[in-house]
Amino acid sequence: MLNKTISAIKPSATLAISAKAKQMKRQGKDVVIFAAGEPDFDTPDNIKDAAVRAIEEGKTKYTPASGLPELKQAVCDKFKRDNDVDYIQENVIISNGGKHVLSNIARALLDPGDEVIVPQPIWLTYPVQVQIAGGRPIYLQLPDGFKLTADAVAEKVTEKTKYLILNTPCNPTGAVIDPSEIRKIAELALEKDFMIVADEVYEHFLYDGKKHLSAASISEEVREKILTVNAVSKSYSMTGWRIGYVAGPADIIKAMSNLQSQETSNPCSIAQHAAVEALTGPQDSIRKMVDAFRERRKIAIDGLNSISGIRCYNSEGAFYAWFNIQDVSKAKGSMDFAEKLLDQAGVAVIPGAPFGGEGWIRLSYASAKEDIEKGLERIRDWTES
Repeated sequence: MLNKTISAIKPSATLAISAKAKQMKRQGKDVVIFAAGEPDFDTPDNIKDAAVRAIEEGKTKYTPASGLPELKQAVCDKFKRDNDVDYIQENVIISNGGKHVLSNIARALLDPGDEVIVPQPIWLTYPVQVQIAGGRPIYLQLPDGFKLTADAVAEKVTEKTKYLILNTPCNPTGAVIDPSEIRKIAELALEKDFMIVADEVYEHFLYDGKKHLSAASISEEVREKILTVNAVSKSYSMTGWRIGYVAGPADIIKAMSNLQSQETSNPCSIAQHAAVEALTGPQDSIRKMVDAFRERRKIAIDGLNSISGIRCYNSEGAFYAWFNIQDVSKAKGSMDFAEKLLDQAGVAVIPGAPFGGEGWIRLSYASAKEDIEKGLERIRDWTES
């Protein structure tokens, strides 16, 4: 009776392992969780206060399906301030988190058989959303440096290519695409006439002097080929508030708005008012979070590289350590490693296989330093025992 496409969907490995680890904790077991892709910081007080005011002032009714005008304007102002891109409200839609934005894009752009270039390793949800929309993911396997290049993209482009996923800094590797390559990829999109879906949700989480280039800022001509996706979830530690947004060509945004009006209507009104404060209020909480993650990153990467059989990639962004376990004899593949490490050592990590990175593991260092150190010691004891 089920739709064939829907019945083939597997649950997110990230959410499944996180749920199992949390269940173990509720049962009283000592578990160190490096699974979920969310900051461990609380949402800043000024943002929470804005939500309370919205409730007290009765701002609890329907909003326009595509989002509050004041939030759309805040998004436009954010793009100008942070990314040097000029948008107006007609170029923006607010959705129920970044994942909903990406789903709307796939549903609005793809016809059956259309192709989407999906570099790997990459967040496991991208190709699933493409398949749900009737499209075909075209996987582009990246070398160990995990840097996407225009030459590699060119080899995958066909007449059926509708768009490319461009995620930098990248989940799960933390790789940051060089600005020179982003420019070349944008030029290729113009030449070959395909869109770029630029997921910039980790834009502020950069280390080792790396700089973020928003592809839409390259030129007005390029901007017409870019859908720039972002959210308040990571930068403001608002994962549960479920507010994502995208800016792009007005005709595509209108189509997405029409779709959203029929499927979900508006995002939570209270969360939208909180997001206005997030984008327009003080931004110092981002710097404090990034400073903390920079210190934790060193602990995680240095610690993993000191463990026999493990080789950790020197990630330059996001808040993930991406490490290779092919020389670890206690496990056969990343799924087996993650399951055994949780059951036998009480440490939750995410297997790389669902991301297109078999033999690799993702560890989120969005945890207290003490937990990182404790978890690393458990990984060491387990792998070397």
